[in-house]
Amino acid sequence: MDPRKARTLAALLSAGEEIFRKRSVDDVTVEEIAARAGVAVGSIYNAFGSKAGLHAAVVERAIEGNRDHMDHAYQREGSALDRIYAAADAYLSFYLSYPDYFRMLAFPQAPGHYAAGKELAARLARAVHEQNARLVATLREGVEAGELRAVDPQETATVLWATWNGIMSLHWRPDDLRQDEAGLRRLLAAASDVLATGLLPRPRS
Repeated sequence: MDPRKARTLAALLSAGEEIFRKRSVDDVTVEEIAARAGVAVGSIYNAFGSKAGLHAAVVERAIEGNRDHMDHAYQREGSALDRIYAAADAYLSFYLSYPDYFRMLAFPQAPGHYAAGKELAARLARAVHEQNARLVATLREGVEAGELRAVDPQETATVLWATWNGIMSLHWRPDDLRQDEAGLRRLLAAASDVLATGLLPRPRS
């Protein structure tokens, strides 16, 4: 790719990520995005076809970034519980590396009234379901192997996902309840301890 075009694409994606994390697509103009990126308005149409096209590209980057991080967790060797611990670590790594992407996936904005917005909201939901399905499969594998208690994999996966999201959202707080990176790691470790206590088979009396 031509270096100048590559710089324009990178600038537009960066501007899009910054703007779309705070405001819906409906509330943003192409002029604002172009000004933030330091490029001509026509560059948005040339590169992405439309404002919605740029937003879709930003969403896909978020989805790909999350998938890349989670792949390492679910492809590792070890027990089901080992992979669940690894998934929590990978999810935190994704958040710390791409906080804007994390917000798009974990706490998406309302899709607005346009079909494109609703389509992207559905795309984000499918991406979350895709990753949660891997967690469900890992839990089911552990249950079937007798490694984990006979929990409901779907409900347990949802609880874990919501717990991880809640812990990481503490990083945004403006008050003394805010957690830094070390605090997030401690809380995730504590959540993992609770997980192990709840999922491991109870000793027979």
